[in-house]
Amino acid sequence: MSERASRALLERLIGFATVSRESNLELIAFVQRYLAGFGVESELFHNAERTKASLFATIGPREQGGIVLSGHTDVVPVEGQAWTVDPFRLTEKNGRLYGRGTADMKGFLACVLAAVPMFVDRKLDLPVHIAFSYDEEVGCVGVRPMLAELEKRADKPRLCMIGEPTEMKPVLGHKGKLAMRCRVKGSACHSAYAPYGVNAIQYAARLINRLESIGEELARPEHRDERFDPPFSTVQTGVIAGGRALNIVAAECEFDFEVRSVPGLEAQSIAGRIESYAQAELLPKMRKVQADTDIGFELLNAYPGLATPPDSEAAQLLAVIGELGDFGTVAFGTEGGLFTRAGIPAVVCGPGSMEQGHKPDEFVSAAQLDRCDAMLARLAAHLESA
Repeated sequence: MSERASRALLERLIGFATVSRESNLELIAFVQRYLAGFGVESELFHNAERTKASLFATIGPREQGGIVLSGHTDVVPVEGQAWTVDPFRLTEKNGRLYGRGTADMKGFLACVLAAVPMFVDRKLDLPVHIAFSYDEEVGCVGVRPMLAELEKRADKPRLCMIGEPTEMKPVLGHKGKLAMRCRVKGSACHSAYAPYGVNAIQYAARLINRLESIGEELARPEHRDERFDPPFSTVQTGVIAGGRALNIVAAECEFDFEVRSVPGLEAQSIAGRIESYAQAELLPKMRKVQADTDIGFELLNAYPGLATPPDSEAAQLLAVIGELGDFGTVAFGTEGGLFTRAGIPAVVCGPGSMEQGHKPDEFVSAAQLDRCDAMLARLAAHLESA
């Protein structure tokens, strides 16, 4: 395995504009052909429309559990960002490799693919599994059908390493996420007769204010977890829309909010609290004016947090092959909680930094790819003697 192999593969992967709203099938077909060139078979797990797919492949003895190397193939959009280079063409400057997805997280995918010949040539006692998913950026969607199948298998993997960008630092934890949409149905009338209508915007504002109060409560010392930054669960409203004109009492308003929860807090409990407030406090007042008013909630997406114990097999493997320091946490989410929920304990470690992710002129350093290549080489040696 060489630095040039990882770089060349990263160049190919960046050339596929796999923004979450688009198909990833061209990239997946490339990966399938590449693996087949080394005699590695792979299976696909498509979405319902068959426009996207996750890929799973195994190198080594299938009946022995083994280690998953996991990453997502989708990237975030580039529209509205001031790029100075072509985001879907790899550009190298001063030891940095620029392009959409270089850090998040095609750099890791490239290193994994570059390591395939090495894994194939080794006499592995435990297998290496490759799991590339779709639609991670929109709620960890694409990995779920694949995990549902793996969970049923007698020889399912023993543990998983997810290569999200951590600057090659070992990570055992991150917060969970719950994203929801609230729709308020009011009753319109001329603004001169506002008391005879039900202003959906004003009732939405009450709900948002209640969410803010809950967020303040979660920041109290008794709810803090100092492993995280910020060291508490957060609640925030990110999108709001409603109303038609200033002289019309608004008949509709909707807003999206999210909960980022530390381990030990069930994010759904926050949704339950705001729904109870809507049902018990707000709806009776609204329906006293107009009977057909309503407040509804829709789940947009959710994924569990990650809290892998430092003394677990997954953590200890990462300590051995990573040759790194203390375990840490990250603020962003990963598919790790879903793997763990499926009975495949997960850790997170990969090249690049999320400080560059989702930004214009995203980059990963060549030095970070080198460190990832070296870690995968140590993994191969460990599995050969496991």
